[in-house]
Parts: sequence; structure tokens; C-alpha cells
Amino acid sequence: MQKSNVIRMINMEFDSNMKFCQSYAMPMTEELYGSNKDGSKNEDYCIYCYENGEFTADISMEEMIDFCVPKTVENTDMDEKTVRKIMLITSLVSIVLEIYKQFNYTFSYDNAVVTADYQWYAFPFQFCSTPMYIGLLAALIKNKKIHTALCNYLATFSIFAGICVMAYPPQVFIGTIGINIQTMICHGSMIVLGVYLLYINYAKREHKTIISAAAVFSVCVIVAIILNELANITGLLARETFNMFYFSPYCEPSLPVYSLVQGVVPYPLSLIIYIVGFSLAAYIMLLIAILIEKIASRKRVK
Repeated sequence: MQKSNVIRMINMEFDSNMKFCQSYAMPMTEELYGSNKDGSKNEDYCIYCYENGEFTADISMEEMIDFCVPKTVENTDMDEKTVRKIMLITSLVSIVLEIYKQFNYTFSYDNAVVTADYQWYAFPFQFCSTPMYIGLLAALIKNKKIHTALCNYLATFSIFAGICVMAYPPQVFIGTIGINIQTMICHGSMIVLGVYLLYINYAKREHKTIISAAAVFSVCVIVAIILNELANITGLLARETFNMFYFSPYCEPSLPVYSLVQGVVPYPLSLIIYIVGFSLAAYIMLLIAILIEKIASRKRVK
């Protein structure tokens, strides 16, 4: 049988089996059928415009397109098991590379002598370190709400974290090529994984996605606060540089933009500004995804 005939038959089967909402031409599977007054399925209208024998809203075609297209896309999302595997592999690779980095910062070899001197400034809990921990937790945790929140973080804050480094890599490059490669791979994977989660709509392209993501970020900030305080209490700061998330009140301000606030306003207020500022930046990542989806949706409908 010729290829063109096969394609024609496939199309005929699709046309005969697929139902479309008679109001807005939304393609429907059985779970998207509307409902009649007696509770039976209505194959003419979708659940978003017809329920219990009545139309649910009086809205324009354009408004219904904005509402229905994301719902249609949701039904093609990749299964959770596959996404968890991808996050697990990505996180494990990042962790292995981080171990390599820590090994390099700890041990040195000179004149056939190996010495160990850990560099505390490289302790792996900066903002851009969090995705490897969050990704591992997201891959393994069973609680659905926490899993969703962690994925939302990866799809917003992690993209921002990766872009911060990838946009200006000379800021983090050092003389060791292996460390530079580790930096680019880890930060590049943050962007790729985050974009991927948004692309397949696993992390929903909705404004409320940023809420749970910001909650996860706030927890990370609290952990950083505790670590900075412990460094001060134990006397570590007397001999080492230790500044997690670069907002420690015991260190010189060095973070762009935030350094204009740190030390000028009370520390608790500066932390609120820090969280809000980073959350807004992550929200912009989400807004870009939402905007792209709207543009793509209109093109698909046309």
C-alpha cells in the first residue's frame, strides 16, 4: 500500500473517532465530554462549556480559546514516571560533578605530596546549588503536593539560576578546566530541565505556579540563614569565607543589586526584599512561558 493511502486511512480513522465540541471546536476524548441533566455523557459539548444539561458561561470564541487550549495540552502531558526518571538522572549527574568540584577544592598535589584544606566558600549550598537537591527530592518524594511544588521550583527559580551564570560565565570561571566544564554542564542542565518541565506542561503554565515555587525558595533561604548563623557561632568566619546565598550579615555585600540594600535596611527586611526580588525574577521566567503558550495557541487555532 502506498504511503499516501496509509496517511489518508489514518486521517479518516481520526476524523471518524474524534469528537469536537460543537461550541468551540475543541477536540474531545471521553473524559472531556459534557454532561446532561440525567448525568449521562454529552458527546456534542465539552465539560468546560456544558454541564448538567446547561451551558456554563456566555463568553467569546477568543476567551474560550484561551481557556480550552491549555486544557487540551494537559491531556498530552508526559507521564509522571518518565519525568521522575529524567529528574533523577539529571540530579545524580549534577551531584557527581559537584563531588568532583569539592574534591578539587579540598585536595592539592605538589611535589608528590597530597594536602587537604577544604575551602568553605565553596560549600555547596548556594542558590544555583539548590536544583540538584530539589531535583533529587522531586524525583523520589511520594507526596503529590510537595512533588508539584518542587517541580514548579525547577521550572522557574532553577531557570533563573542557570541563566544568571550562563549569561555571564567569566564571573564563575577559574583556572581549572574541569571545574569550568562542571559549571557549564550543571547550570546548563538547570535551564534545560526547567524549560522541559514547562514545555510538556508538567509544571503548569499558570500564574499560581509561582506561589508553591516561592514557598520552596523560602525554605531554601531559611536553610541558608541557619548555615550562615552556624558559621558565625562556631567561629568559622574568623578564618574562612562562608556566605550562603550571599546575604550573610557577617560578610561584605557582593551580590549585584541586593548589595545596594544589604546593610542599609534592617537584616530581616533585607531578607524579605531578597525573597521578593528573586521570586519576581523567577516569575518572569514563568510569564515568558505563558506568553509563548498563548502565542502558540492562537497560531494552532488559526
